[in-house]
Amino acid sequence: MTAAAKDRAQRPTPALNVADPALYAHGDPLPVWRELRATAPVHWNDTGVPGEAFWAVMTYEPAVQVYKGTNTFTSERGMRLGSGRHGVDAAAGRMMIVTDPPRHTKLRNLMNSAFTPRRTAQMEQTMRDVLTPLIDEAVETGVVDFVTDIAAVLPAAIVCHIMDVAREEHQAFTDMTSRAFGANLGAEGGPVSVAASTVANAKIFAYYARLLEQRRAAPGDDVVSTLATSEVDGVPLTDAEIVMNCNGILLGANETTRLASAGGLLALIENPAQWQRLRDGDVSPDSAVEEVLRYTSPAMHMKRVARTDTEIGGQTIKAGETVAIWNPSANRDEAVFDRPDRLDLGRTPNRHLAFGMGSHFCIGAALARIELRVMLQLLVDRLSGAELAGPVRTMHSNFMWGVEHMPVTLLPK
Repeated sequence: MTAAAKDRAQRPTPALNVADPALYAHGDPLPVWRELRATAPVHWNDTGVPGEAFWAVMTYEPAVQVYKGTNTFTSERGMRLGSGRHGVDAAAGRMMIVTDPPRHTKLRNLMNSAFTPRRTAQMEQTMRDVLTPLIDEAVETGVVDFVTDIAAVLPAAIVCHIMDVAREEHQAFTDMTSRAFGANLGAEGGPVSVAASTVANAKIFAYYARLLEQRRAAPGDDVVSTLATSEVDGVPLTDAEIVMNCNGILLGANETTRLASAGGLLALIENPAQWQRLRDGDVSPDSAVEEVLRYTSPAMHMKRVARTDTEIGGQTIKAGETVAIWNPSANRDEAVFDRPDRLDLGRTPNRHLAFGMGSHFCIGAALARIELRVMLQLLVDRLSGAELAGPVRTMHSNFMWGVEHMPVTLLPK
């Protein structure tokens, strides 16, 4: 047996594959994560596919170590497990999320102009204007799919605002993003859904190209204009770099808020006493938002690749090996969070990892928090409660964790 083979044989390798999407679409991951935190907090996860094994990080402190270890781990080999090497290589060093410092920091500084506290606060009224009629119409309709009819509409509208998409094009843009991300992440992987996702993604990239052409000709006060007129180290960004980073904003803004909103409402339906605490003012909306983020943890994993040999959670990680931080499990680590499987809207402290940590901390975190706060406030202000009106379907994905179909009846006050 070679030294490498002997080393692999000695690694802690539970029989369960935490990267199997079926666990999240059809099973209950909570007891699985709980067992792994107790017995194999950092373990070698063999997916059964050659070249796709990885170290799974299930607990909080090792997760923080990886997130903060930008000198030890690289993001330029992709952010998610199973990423196609060709696409990752094309984006590495060009798309912010798969770029390491110092270039990552420079790209982030450019894009921060779209997410300043002043600009995000200004969007709060826009959020209310979008959500209020949606909730009122849902009450009148009776049964609605909260995910597609309400939760998915708000983040798409805000992305349109950030990119200054013409109002008459909002619906078409929202439909494209829904098909691109919903079909790809929420389906069983059948050929129809994959084809729909591919076509929708191509249309989105073509739309970005048209936006970029317009902004180069007449720059405005939006993120596309900022990218189109900026330089990094004295060199303008290429069209491909701008389009990739626009898509990064769209993916981050759409998925996290949609899934946290839907998962948050489901959690409140299942925990009516917590809904009452929020209604009575016993907990602040900001505290409620943080707990919803921890409890739902939409970004299931984040991938890194070791630059050098290192040690995480008592395990030796070899240079070139993949590490995946399992965010929802780390956010339920009993060593950090008291009764972690319990929804507690007043939880404090609440140092969750729903937005990651370190240099790659989610650039749109402040915006997502405001969106969730407005959503929760309007639900509490305008409803007496909500009831499930049919079976809930969770996503068939090991990357995003959450609900993709949730029929509900919203009850008026």
